[in-house]
Amino acid sequence: MKKPRKLRSQKVGLAPGALIHVGERRTARPDIALFEYDVGALRETRFDSIAASREHPRGPGTLWLNVHGLHEPEVMAEIGHRFGLHPLVLEDILNTDQRPKVDDYGDYLYIVARFFDYDTATGTVGSDQVSIVLGADFVLTFQERPTGTFDPLRERLRGDKGQIRKLGADYLAYSLLDTIVDRYFTVLEQLTERTEALEDVLLQQATPAALKEIHAIKRETMVMRRAVWPLREVINGLTRADQRFFKAETQPYLRDIYDHTVHVIESLEGIRDLIAGMLDIYLSSISNRVNMEVRILTVITTLFMPAALIAGIFGMNFRHMPLIADNEGFLIALSLMGAIALAMVTVFWRRRWLG
Repeated sequence: MKKPRKLRSQKVGLAPGALIHVGERRTARPDIALFEYDVGALRETRFDSIAASREHPRGPGTLWLNVHGLHEPEVMAEIGHRFGLHPLVLEDILNTDQRPKVDDYGDYLYIVARFFDYDTATGTVGSDQVSIVLGADFVLTFQERPTGTFDPLRERLRGDKGQIRKLGADYLAYSLLDTIVDRYFTVLEQLTERTEALEDVLLQQATPAALKEIHAIKRETMVMRRAVWPLREVINGLTRADQRFFKAETQPYLRDIYDHTVHVIESLEGIRDLIAGMLDIYLSSISNRVNMEVRILTVITTLFMPAALIAGIFGMNFRHMPLIADNEGFLIALSLMGAIALAMVTVFWRRRWLG
């Protein structure tokens, strides 16, 4: 089943920064959740309309605004106005097939990453874009649908676990990226198990269904690789950048994420090697099966060749032929054919040409 395409043709001819949603509508309406916290307090608010958000006063401390559902441009326009976001940032958020990247807009960073999940029912890998805007004291995140990816992070905020409420917005942004990358390992484990199980099946019997499965895994691995490679460069750039957004105490955590992305890439390369090996196994198995069938047909043809020769000789229209007038001639010819065939079968069997 092919995934629906995200068509960019609907943006042709529009001005840069035009707010057109390129993607799937995965929620009935946008869901906006706001966390405001510091060391001593946490306030959590949900908005069901833009008007309600306008009446909400800004609290002290760090602000985390998360949006599920990107199909209403007026919501994005309001958020962009409240936080002073560049029109190109809003355009990139609504274009949900962006390549992972980081853009510096002076007062804030715009980071794009991709979230992956594995559907055990269909055996497919799903992908969603996560847009992160990091400012001095706020973090904005945008997703097409609620995936539950950041639920553990929300529980840590509510329970005041770890350092997340003690440190600032940069640590929150790190925690979001770390959660996304950690999810890659779960998907990789499931892909690896699926690949190894398929390899065991191929060693027993190569079927067209197995070949289809090989190409499906190869395609999903390629999609993940295209997302993780640029994300590694994004994290590497953040670790080498100045400390305007990520403080010195947060830099070691970013380097830890970088190590994780390298590990993910190495694991993906390992899966690619397994897939290449399985393709070789499949082709070798098919070639061996064809050779076996050709050998069987060759043996059968060879066994009948002496009989055809004898039948051809006795079928010649000469007046005087050996055994033509003999009453036992027919049985003698059949016996000769059978004896030659039996002798040939014995030779083939001794030379192990029959299996």
